[in-house]
Amino acid sequence: MSKVKDEDDFQKDHLEEMAEEEVDCVETDEVDELEALKEEKNNLQDRLLRSFADLENTRKRGERDRREAEEYGGSRLAKDMLPVYDNLRRAIDAVTDEQRESSKAVIEGIELTLKELIHVFGKHGIEPVLPETGDKFDPQEHQAMFEAPSPEVEAGHIIQVMSEGFILKDRLLRPAQVGVSSSS
Repeated sequence: MSKVKDEDDFQKDHLEEMAEEEVDCVETDEVDELEALKEEKNNLQDRLLRSFADLENTRKRGERDRREAEEYGGSRLAKDMLPVYDNLRRAIDAVTDEQRESSKAVIEGIELTLKELIHVFGKHGIEPVLPETGDKFDPQEHQAMFEAPSPEVEAGHIIQVMSEGFILKDRLLRPAQVGVSSSS
């Protein structure tokens, strides 16, 4: 009987050990699965937050692009209109006193057209850059077309204005074309 009892105890102990190993395996599997689920949740949460950030950045970029298009959308048209301004200005500057008397109505029409063009430019935020002889050369607003020594004007200053420049809001459409004095 003692032999049977020992076998029964052995089987009982063996069964208990197997049961504990199985529980440990099940717990380990559940813990591993729980960790994997937590990691997946964290990854998905991170992706969601990044998606929200991307969406917000896209919204801000779209708003900025819309504002810029609203403010500067007409810059190509404005640049295309600058030669019209130049030609009207040249036409008025080329008129002699004799021609002014004989073609008074035509000259007045050209002057009124130029004034209206300047008014429309101003209405849309286009302002002229009007340097004068003696002003300091500013590469942000002026384009040097030539350099020449001038005893009357200090080096690095404007000696001749060939055409006006224009600014749209805070952007340069066209620099004023000028001649700059050089050192003698």
